[in-house]
Amino acid sequence: MHNKIGNAYGVADFIAILESMSLPFLHTLEKIEKTITGKAGIRFERWPIFIAGVTMLAMSYIFMPKVVSFALSIALFLAPVWLPFLLISSAWYIYIVLRRSEFIAAQKYVLLEIKPPRNLVKTPLAMEAFLSSIHLTGGEATWYARFMGGVRPSWSLEIASFEGRVHFFIWTRSAFRRVVESQMYAQYPGVQVVEAPDYTRVISADPREFGVWGCDFIHTAKDPLPMKTYIEYGLDKVQKEPEQVDPLANLIEFMASIGKGEYLWLQFIIRAHRGEKYGTTPAGNESNRLNEHGKPYTWKDEAKELVEEIRKKTRDSYIDIVTGEERPGFPNPTKGQMEMMAAMERNVSKLAFDVGGRGIYIAKPEHFNVITISHLIALFKPFSTEGWNGITSSGWLKTFDDYPWEFNAEKRKDHYRREIVEAYRRRQFFYDPFFEGGRLMRDAMVMSTEELATIYHIPSRAIETPSLERIRSATGEAPANLPT
Repeated sequence: MHNKIGNAYGVADFIAILESMSLPFLHTLEKIEKTITGKAGIRFERWPIFIAGVTMLAMSYIFMPKVVSFALSIALFLAPVWLPFLLISSAWYIYIVLRRSEFIAAQKYVLLEIKPPRNLVKTPLAMEAFLSSIHLTGGEATWYARFMGGVRPSWSLEIASFEGRVHFFIWTRSAFRRVVESQMYAQYPGVQVVEAPDYTRVISADPREFGVWGCDFIHTAKDPLPMKTYIEYGLDKVQKEPEQVDPLANLIEFMASIGKGEYLWLQFIIRAHRGEKYGTTPAGNESNRLNEHGKPYTWKDEAKELVEEIRKKTRDSYIDIVTGEERPGFPNPTKGQMEMMAAMERNVSKLAFDVGGRGIYIAKPEHFNVITISHLIALFKPFSTEGWNGITSSGWLKTFDDYPWEFNAEKRKDHYRREIVEAYRRRQFFYDPFFEGGRLMRDAMVMSTEELATIYHIPSRAIETPSLERIRSATGEAPANLPT
């Protein structure tokens, strides 16, 4: 872990520190950079920009030595003002990264495989109840705990396909194994929860031996806007099997369709939502942004603002015949606007998780299928709703457009391939050094237990994919009143 930090700490992290100082021009430059990259295919790497800046400074000194010397002298004269601030911010950032890394590395972890029985008839509501039971915020409740590097529990919900054989896993701290097992048995009687070896370590996934492609998943709209959940599919009630339409069936069937020498891994790293996405500095968990009550700004506050925006749009203004002034009228929302406001209020009324989604496709070069990448990118289309919210791919290998003028692209691709496999193996998303390209918490999704249970739940017997691993019969304990 420590070597990983030493290798990752660089220009991207320095920019993250600058962002923590709330410098507004950085966000403007970032928007300009994304616009130029999207329209012209020109990608701006930070090191070339830094070298170009140093070169311009040197050229300016050659042609305007007095002006440059005067500017540098002013900067040196004001160093007692800005230098301590910069050094203290950097030192604090590095300290927190180190303490957190030590805390995370000191925990023991276990990978549990969930094996459903053949006759399972539970709806995703059971998974929502399970997720509510692991919505835990302990470990960082006090400033001292955060100062010592403590972080609240995170979990990894995983679906993996090994040459077409589909398995469900939950990765957790060993201390929470009893919680996972008891709550899983409570909601899914008859399942088997067994400790499994870490499948990510079975193959090397070295780019020199395997073809590797991966991406993260992000929301298409603001988090309070819900996506299409199991309730819209009618899965909140037990239906006749021919009538059930489970969107997870599309995902499982696709993962089961890959062939020999191919591996497809999918994970959702989750932790209880506390509002870090809205103004968190890289150095700590405390949010810089507060709501009207002086408490950390969360997705509930964002939902309140979105609802208020919709209400304002529904008011038709009129002219007061007495004063001649323009006044707002009574709200007159359309049916769609009413449904959107009700859906947001229902969504944020449930427990929320910060969610980092990630998918990786690995295959031997002779078995690597480019079409699988297209399917992986559009994996969550069945859960998306036009005009509301959905899930799309982003980051890592998705950042490359494969233009012929992309400088040193293949070398950087290999670097990203190694990094995303390492991040997947460590099941880390929210803390350094696993911020791909300087990504901060703003790219994490905030999802309710209802949304999360929609994209990850133990499939019922209505999903008949042959390669989905199931136990032949439900397991149970002997009656407690048997004579001994």
